[in-house]
Amino acid sequence: MTRLTGLDASFLAFEAAGAHMHVGSVLVFEGPAPDYEAFKDRIERGLHSVPRYRQRLAFPPLGAARPVWVDDPHFNVGYHVRHTALPGAAGDEELRALAGRLFAQQLDRDKPLWEIWLVDTMGDGRFALICKTHHALVDGISGVDILSVLLDLTPDADEPPPAPPWSPRPLPSGAELLADGVIERVTAPIRFLRGVLAAPDRAGAEAGRSVAGLASMLAAGVAGAPPSPLNVRIGPHRRFAWVSADLATFKAVKDALGGTINDAVLTVVTGALRCFLVRRGRDPEGVELKAMVPISVRADAERGALGNRVAAMYAPLPVGLADPCSRFRYIHAAMAGLKESGQAVGAQAITRLADAAAPTVLSQAARLQSRQRWFNLTVTNVPGPQLPLFMMGRRLQAFYPKVPLVLNTALGVAIMSYDGQLFFGLLGDYDALTDLDALASDLDCAIRELAAGAGVHVPERSAERAPVHTP
Repeated sequence: MTRLTGLDASFLAFEAAGAHMHVGSVLVFEGPAPDYEAFKDRIERGLHSVPRYRQRLAFPPLGAARPVWVDDPHFNVGYHVRHTALPGAAGDEELRALAGRLFAQQLDRDKPLWEIWLVDTMGDGRFALICKTHHALVDGISGVDILSVLLDLTPDADEPPPAPPWSPRPLPSGAELLADGVIERVTAPIRFLRGVLAAPDRAGAEAGRSVAGLASMLAAGVAGAPPSPLNVRIGPHRRFAWVSADLATFKAVKDALGGTINDAVLTVVTGALRCFLVRRGRDPEGVELKAMVPISVRADAERGALGNRVAAMYAPLPVGLADPCSRFRYIHAAMAGLKESGQAVGAQAITRLADAAAPTVLSQAARLQSRQRWFNLTVTNVPGPQLPLFMMGRRLQAFYPKVPLVLNTALGVAIMSYDGQLFFGLLGDYDALTDLDALASDLDCAIRELAAGAGVHVPERSAERAPVHTP
């Protein structure tokens, strides 16, 4: 049995009142959809590479410890790999609506926490996959999940060999779960103390950095995030929208202005939110929104491992600045200061403390944090492969990521780079963000505005890559 870390378990505790903590994506492929049975077989052939995808959660009695992963004795790949179709003339608008509905549905806690929907019959000859994986299983930044067994580097890659035989291990009894949980609660502090005694100098230095980082996080929390239309109690339904852009445009902007691609990404999100506030009748003058920006703290030796290795920084989004280049310079300086402040180190320290916390304390802390006012929205930027990928001979054309919402945050923006493009996925609460498509258009305009300010030419995109939005 593998026990969830404190951070992984907190993502289970976050789920309440429609805030479902699965990451996801919409993948669009060129060509006709594969046969469903062949597609399902392809996934089953690769499951031995990601054994967690045949495991479900088991909860120790009396909340004695965090849940553990156990083999699902009733695992059926057909339950997790779904098949659906859009009407014959359907396109991006209908696909986005379907994705919004699926992303709004909670994953079944009694089964392995993932789903893939094969969506065929799009009117322009393409097909799509809509993927959902719980945050407790994979962090969305490491990129190690079921897609790693589906995607190939060439269109004519060899068919994977048949899957090796698999038999689920017997489920632990309630008494075994309770006893193992009690042992874990007793031995965890001892293991921590041994680590400190084994290298006291290093432990002291790490403690100093953690205290400084926690102080920086506390300062950010005391300042809080300003009120905005984004911070309302979310409901059970979701909208999904997307925008794509050339990665070369962002590289040219950061070279011209002297910063990073992430600075440019945060700048265009800020520009879109400025337009959003104006459209909502809010004066953005002097306003600075805050974005929670997850960052990976996974060591090289941990690459390929499931579970979460993420921390967070709180990035300022100066929507009060009208000039896009001024916004870029402000964000660039602020992000450099945040890295020096050690906020990520402080966040890591909190996750380590979570490993030692009792499950009931952890659950209450997670619920309190989900009602926070530290940030206005989540913005996550994940670098992806810069070469084309294929699935059963079909080329992957677009990769739109999805980040979950917490209870009082109605917007999440996820960005994925792939094959020379940046793909922005916008998840919004259905009732709070009725104008999500307009916000996507604002984002597209903000990209062009920043490029123009930096003296960068934006190439015209082909029709299949241009954003299409509902009125």
